[in-house]
Amino acid sequence: MIEVLQNIYPWVKALHVISVTAWMAGLFYLPRLFVYHAEVVGQAGETHRLFMTMERRLLRAIMTPSMIAAWAFGLLMVATPDRVDWSQFWPWVKMLAVLGMTWFHIWCAKSRKVFEAGKNETPGRHYRIMNEVPTLLLIIIVIMVIVQPA
Repeated sequence: MIEVLQNIYPWVKALHVISVTAWMAGLFYLPRLFVYHAEVVGQAGETHRLFMTMERRLLRAIMTPSMIAAWAFGLLMVATPDRVDWSQFWPWVKMLAVLGMTWFHIWCAKSRKVFEAGKNETPGRHYRIMNEVPTLLLIIIVIMVIVQPA
């Protein structure tokens, strides 16, 4: 099994990067949709239904499958021997940032359900601020993986 993991590592890494890219695209876009939904669209009407469809499809068809794939390929990379030195600082910080990204994904899903129920009372400004969370987490993750500070 160890030899198989080492042989497929470049493919697993490539699929991980592709999955993370798709997941991040959704994490950047969905909160922006929430901003417009809260500030312009409101809780009823044709445009509300359009936004609900866009938000639901983005979450279910792109974001969630991409998150699951990113986690699966990431765990395969971690399981490959001699790739991560857990005695160092950086993998732990990266892991915490990935957990934060996963929390943000769950927050997006819950926020979507509030819109779907027609009960959003959160102002667009809050969604605008929250839209910065994945950017900050992405910066941390990339620095940890590329620089690997001790």
